Amino acid sequence: MPVKDSIETAQKAISLICESKSEYEFLVFNDCSATETRNILESKTGFELINIEDILETPSPNYRFTLRESRKRAIESNADLLIVESDVFVQSGTISKLHEFANSHPECGMVAAITVDEAGNINFPYKHIEPNGDDSIVTHHRLSFCCTLLTFPLLQKLDFDQLSDKKDWFDVQISRDSREAGFLNYVLPSVEVIHLPHSSRPWKKLKYSNPVKYYLKKWFMKRDRI
Repeated sequence: MPVKDSIETAQKAISLICESKSEYEFLVFNDCSATETRNILESKTGFELINIEDILETPSPNYRFTLRESRKRAIESNADLLIVESDVFVQSGTISKLHEFANSHPECGMVAAITVDEAGNINFPYKHIEPNGDDSIVTHHRLSFCCTLLTFPLLQKLDFDQLSDKKDWFDVQISRDSREAGFLNYVLPSVEVIHLPHSSRPWKKLKYSNPVKYYLKKWFMKRDRI
């Protein structure tokens, strides 16, 4: 789980993971948050905290490092990799259901829980999904990393060292690389997680409230590079 401030939301997201996990290794990547956030994270237990600012000098976002380090850990443990964002609240069976689905579908490269708002309505980034009663949907769209499992066979195929240092986010690329490697990517409409979009990076909400300002920031300040 990458964390960038928004500590109240992050604490709840972390607590829900800790309540639902069993033998899983839980890594929290603190991506150059404020000192207050770091102090709070360091006071908690139930996960391994990696303070990126102690390792890198590059400013947030450092998703490339997060993906490379977590893939390395997963490969060493012969394990799948589940990415859960700090603005996502899992349910008690979320992790086990994603893991069980991946294990029973050897063609699976990535599998994602569907995101909903607090009222239960499908929201960003899966508003294009129209549930049809099926337990799973194969998608050629990108799978966001809100709550997405990358299978061990996929991790073995992909080399995250080749991820571009000129990008900030890699869900589009990795979703495409998974398909090109011969895997199928799934969304599970029956496995819901609550998503509070962009709570850790509130400036990105400009995409909906003031798109002109958002794209000016994106292009001229080289932010949110996908």
